[in-house]
Amino acid sequence: MKAMSPTARWTLVASVIAGVSYVGTWAVDLPPLIETAWKGAGVALLALHAALRARSLDGWLLVVVMALGAAGDVLLETHGLTVGAIAFLLGHVVASGLYLRHRRSASLAPLILIPAVTAIAWMLPADRAAAPGIALYSVFLSVMAATALGSHFPHKSVGRGALMFVLSDLLIFARLGPLPDNFATGLAVWGLYYFGQMLICTGVAHTLRPSFSRFPGESGDPDSA
Repeated sequence: MKAMSPTARWTLVASVIAGVSYVGTWAVDLPPLIETAWKGAGVALLALHAALRARSLDGWLLVVVMALGAAGDVLLETHGLTVGAIAFLLGHVVASGLYLRHRRSASLAPLILIPAVTAIAWMLPADRAAAPGIALYSVFLSVMAATALGSHFPHKSVGRGALMFVLSDLLIFARLGPLPDNFATGLAVWGLYYFGQMLICTGVAHTLRPSFSRFPGESGDPDSA
């Protein structure tokens, strides 16, 4: 397989640095604008990485997924949970469409995630008024994970990354209920989320080939995303 370009490689390195170092900002009294930008930088750089490797519609769908994730990271800080969740929800819709374009022969096993994740998410928040909205969001979250697991993309990267995303969000919902909101929980939430996104981005970008194209005129080299 053709190696990725040096620019794409360095955007990935920069993304990992930004994503890991963001945890250090929790112990520093930074201006909100800088802290928010730092939070969004990790996945925003993944979007740039995907754009540098995009050679087809599927590659650009991956860019949109990562860009909506970065927007969600920022909007959570600037506009609150509901607005941020909408950006993530839209990302899940686009990601599900991408995975369905590369679906394997029917396997119903991943579909169990949809009722299971939705039910768990609904039960977690102490504020029962928030439960229906969280459950609705979790439908889209779990569909994203189920379609990832039901796709041709490798489970060791894309499928695992999607499940890490699910676990991260469930921990967020658990912090609204029985789970303490402390450093360990925050580290688990961020680590599962960021590295889940990274696995999704690199797994999809690495896997896409001309043979995966679903529509006439879509092609790319083996490094295409």
